[in-house]
Amino acid sequence: MNRNIEALYNIAQKQERTIIGLMSGTSMDGLDIALCRFRKSGGETEIELVDFDTISFAEDIKDEIRKVFAKKEIDFQQLCVLNPWIGNLHGQLVNDFLASRGIRPNEVDVIASHGQTVFHAPKILHGLAKFPNATLQIGDGDHLAVKTGIITLSDFRQKHCAAGGEGAPLAVYGDYLIFSKRDENRILLNMGGIANFTYLAGNLDANEVFATDTGPGNTIIDAYMKRFFNLAYDKDAQMASEGTVNEALLQALKQDDFFGKGFPKTTGPELFNLGYLANAQQKAGAAHLSHADILATLCRFSADTIAGAILKLVAQLPQYKANPASFKIYGSGGGVHNPLIMQSLKELLPAFEFYKTDDLGISGDAKEAVLFATLANEALVGGRTDFGARKGVPGVSMGKVSFPN
Repeated sequence: MNRNIEALYNIAQKQERTIIGLMSGTSMDGLDIALCRFRKSGGETEIELVDFDTISFAEDIKDEIRKVFAKKEIDFQQLCVLNPWIGNLHGQLVNDFLASRGIRPNEVDVIASHGQTVFHAPKILHGLAKFPNATLQIGDGDHLAVKTGIITLSDFRQKHCAAGGEGAPLAVYGDYLIFSKRDENRILLNMGGIANFTYLAGNLDANEVFATDTGPGNTIIDAYMKRFFNLAYDKDAQMASEGTVNEALLQALKQDDFFGKGFPKTTGPELFNLGYLANAQQKAGAAHLSHADILATLCRFSADTIAGAILKLVAQLPQYKANPASFKIYGSGGGVHNPLIMQSLKELLPAFEFYKTDDLGISGDAKEAVLFATLANEALVGGRTDFGARKGVPGVSMGKVSFPN
């Protein structure tokens, strides 16, 4: 037996596995590193988040990624060289993380790397009849494995597309395995650049698990702050809180075919970007609004479309009609730190109790990195949970294996 295959086999036989989950989202603010310990798999998964950190990216790193990010026309040489460069960068950041904590690489069983999304093109967005759902993440797994000396699973989203999904949201799998609770109907709301949620039925039936993107979370807000103030984001919605929602602009922002399409669906900054905002301003005759009013309206836009999607879902659920009080929302991602978005959501969804995933024992900031570690654990020792044959939730093992030698 090849020694690499033997090593993988031995990891899968262990009672406990140490897995590092890596996540770098569309905000490109840094690399989330979650050091996790797993026992068992599937519905019996036991997870301990041992340590977590977000390593911020220097501005020059973000600038290199922005040259190809969410753009239809790019310099292909830039994309080509970025793929190994990001893999090496993530590998070095993992090495630094471990060294700073006195952990040897051979104490880690595998790395689960999401990579850096540079383009997301589901059919719902590209509209090209003969082409399938597509998505592209860079940060080559082989380079990461060689750099760290640790077996690496990466490129998780491709299997989801190959099996008929749109490549997102993948949170549905980890959310079900980690956060389901009998007799409590949970909505796991993640507000990153794009907002999405997972519905977890209180009867623990995997066939009822549901996930979808809702539209923008922070992506247009962050892009606006970068363009006009050279800031990564509007901290605590300080600037947006000084503005007033412009109703004409809000309605123009909500006039896109995406919002009328059925669930599940995915999207990205390829659609929701500053160009989208400029078009809406032109339609609404709102080209000369103050920065504060635009930011206030963008916050409300995110809240309105999130709340609208959640209400559309629960209206179809007999559990909600029978007992609305059994539904609780658990938030994560940068949006939970935006008080204006959170205030609007609570106003729009008064029947729901709001919490953070921190209340479930997993930091909201660490959640996505933990979810990819969970997908790696399932690829190694699980894969027996039946999610049914529904659109958007194919029951498949995900992740390509890269060996360090």
